[in-house]
Amino acid sequence: MPATVYYDDAANSALIADKRVAILGYGSQGHAHALNLKESGVDVIVGLREGSSSKAKAESAGLTVMNTGAAVAAADIIMVLLPDTEQKKVYDDDIAPNLAAGKSLAFAHGFNIHFGRIKPPADIDVWMIAPKGPGHLVRRTYEEGGGVPCLVAVAQDATSKAKDVALAYAQAIGGTRAGVLDTTFQEETETDLFGEQVVLCGGLVELIKNGYETLVEAGYQPESAYFETLHEVKLIVDLIYEGGITAMHYSISDTAEYGDLTRGPRVVTQDTKAEMKKILGEIQSGEFAKEWVAENENGRPNFNRLRQEAIDHPIEKVGAELRAMMPWISAGRKRVQDVSGG
Repeated sequence: MPATVYYDDAANSALIADKRVAILGYGSQGHAHALNLKESGVDVIVGLREGSSSKAKAESAGLTVMNTGAAVAAADIIMVLLPDTEQKKVYDDDIAPNLAAGKSLAFAHGFNIHFGRIKPPADIDVWMIAPKGPGHLVRRTYEEGGGVPCLVAVAQDATSKAKDVALAYAQAIGGTRAGVLDTTFQEETETDLFGEQVVLCGGLVELIKNGYETLVEAGYQPESAYFETLHEVKLIVDLIYEGGITAMHYSISDTAEYGDLTRGPRVVTQDTKAEMKKILGEIQSGEFAKEWVAENENGRPNFNRLRQEAIDHPIEKVGAELRAMMPWISAGRKRVQDVSGG
């Protein structure tokens, strides 16, 4: 059965025209959603904890800021864009006491709903609009007249209008310009975690670092190793993004394509795929979620150690020096740190 994808003609903006939306959090996704909604004519407020360093940034962008509980009480739609590990406490302390029947509780990732950490009352709608890209792209593409593809899912439909309201929200942040794929909280959560861990972040970063180390250990210049194993990744990814793997193969040399087809399977082997299946099993069973929650409850010792090791890797020093010689890479682009906060 083909996937269902919704575009602008499937969204009714009138469904949120008279509603107030509270964006909880003003990080990467939060700032993008809030600003896109505002420019789409939606009545939007930002909910932040007392003393948040993001308050000044949000207010300087022309947004109304309230403390989290007040924002929830004042809004019809509450979009939770806080870190996964913070959502349960904020829900218990500030969201749940201020919910009322008929409101919408929305998410951009299904982690806390799918794994049962947040259990909303039955008389509210619970839905998800999950952009398939970081917040700065959600914002930039909207400003350019485009949008980032999104996923839509409904966990509770108390009003019988949850899906329609979610699509109206997606339209207001630009998602229906690119397409909104129908899914479930389970599918979004499990595939998102898998993609991050195995391919997009975990797998790719380890491939880059090990490739870099192999060349440097063999006596090649760190700068040459950086260009070949990190810098050119974007060139290849852009080709795949624009036309798929076949189009990328068409664009590269025959020598490169032959090396891809014959050596790639020696790097990512059946043993690697077996490990991928093991990681997927850990996600599906909830084992990864429990591990990550426990890591946070214990003060993140392992996470902090691993993060620092990544920061200290030699490829980061070489990369910073080389990127400083290529100012065009970031020319005209705002750093996400400058427009959003934690």
